[in-house]
Amino acid sequence: MTVGKNKIGILGGSFDPAHKGHLAISNEAIKRFNLKKVIWAITKKNPFKKNSFTSLENRIKYCKSVIGANNLIKVKFYENIIKSNKTINLINHISKNKKYEIYFIMGADNLIKFHKWHKWKSISQKCNIVVFDRHGFKKKSLNSITFKKLNDKNLKFIEFNKVNISSSQLRKI
Repeated sequence: MTVGKNKIGILGGSFDPAHKGHLAISNEAIKRFNLKKVIWAITKKNPFKKNSFTSLENRIKYCKSVIGANNLIKVKFYENIIKSNKTINLINHISKNKKYEIYFIMGADNLIKFHKWHKWKSISQKCNIVVFDRHGFKKKSLNSITFKKLNDKNLKFIEFNKVNISSSQLRKI
């Protein structure tokens, strides 16, 4: 991508609830890719799930408490501005500001179905995709349609000391 742009990360999701895994991959992305910040782009509703268990307002508050004093991670809700919960619309909105080089951050579990996302190929052309390995998802994600179709320039698969936790697991507690 272009030299001289500020590198920012976007980690999207319902964050229902946010947890130390979100924090760990955000901090790792900041370190590995020299990001100026990571935006946790909260969605009202994940398009692939029936509903969220917690209100948007409470999820935003909880995200902020998980982040704590880390000023390199920001929590934002864009859907009221862009009138959409589609990732491509968020990427288009943020990329209007030409000073940013965008790193879209996701877990390996999301890579498996990424080819089903709205305009997924456009997402991969407009930003760097950074996929963090998740416990139990490596083999499926590396065999996914998306991984096979995208090259190393568009997609980076990151192996690191994983935090074995998920929002789904936390909701069961």
